[in-house]
Amino acid sequence: MEKESFFRSNRGCILTSLICTVLWGSAFPVLKITYSELNMISTDYNGKIFLAGIRFLLAAIMIFAYVKFFQKESLRIKRKDFGWILILGLLQTTFGYFFFYNGLANTSAMKGAILGTLENFLVVIIAHFIYKDDKINHRKVIGLTTGLLGVIIVNWGGKFSLDFKFNGEGFMILSAICSAAATFLAKEKGKNINIFLMSAWQMLLGSILMVLWGIPVINNGGLNFTPLAFSLLIYSALLSAVAFSLWYVLLKYHKAGDISLYKFMIPVSGAILSVMFIPEESLTWNVILSLILVSLGIILINKKNTDKSKRNALSSKVS
Repeated sequence: MEKESFFRSNRGCILTSLICTVLWGSAFPVLKITYSELNMISTDYNGKIFLAGIRFLLAAIMIFAYVKFFQKESLRIKRKDFGWILILGLLQTTFGYFFFYNGLANTSAMKGAILGTLENFLVVIIAHFIYKDDKINHRKVIGLTTGLLGVIIVNWGGKFSLDFKFNGEGFMILSAICSAAATFLAKEKGKNINIFLMSAWQMLLGSILMVLWGIPVINNGGLNFTPLAFSLLIYSALLSAVAFSLWYVLLKYHKAGDISLYKFMIPVSGAILSVMFIPEESLTWNVILSLILVSLGIILINKKNTDKSKRNALSSKVS
């Protein structure tokens, strides 16, 4: 009960949301440092696929352990759910992280963090055409315009020249599209299933395909883990398991719009941590301006939901 009251409270919601977003933001510099430790070249697609597969296989095992030993529930899923969870695993994990891991290898961690926010804006646009009660309004138009402008600016170098590579920034955009599609699939199909179990199974199915795909790399001695690289791999798996689990706990007690407001911290924390830990990264004028614009955009498209939930809370108290 004490844990529930913490997550239900406004302070608990804010603190937990920030922990999740900072963890997700840290994934960008962590991955770049891992590549450096493993001496992985940008065109080593199979090596990165295997690395991503191992990460999410470990994360799936961690979440399964949580469901089994803390929630004390069965790890089995219904046969009718297997098909769409497999598709979810392909979208969210296999294809989403194929593009993410290989795209980030061909762009900076800061640009990757900013381009990752595209998922938030794509979800808003797609929701307009799918849900009758989630239409784009004036506030969302301003937020979308502001955020997308930030995404455009980050792809222009300091000398006002276009700096865009399909296997870099292009792959990051494709990763965001896969994640947005997975969001809607999980929302529509995941209403009657344990969310943690859904996450673990989609990670497991998606990661197994990636590991099988990348096995030839290991057979050829393509990956040699240093102690730091191994530690970062474990951290990456932990951050996925912990951040997703905590986020889903918040979704149980709060509206999605209320906590999505804090997602602006993902690119901000990603950029700050990249500057702190990666010597080659620096905050240029276009990166700073992009961070401001995408953060403002995310806040604007979610602000109405926050205001509405506050009004609903007040009206319920009055009644």
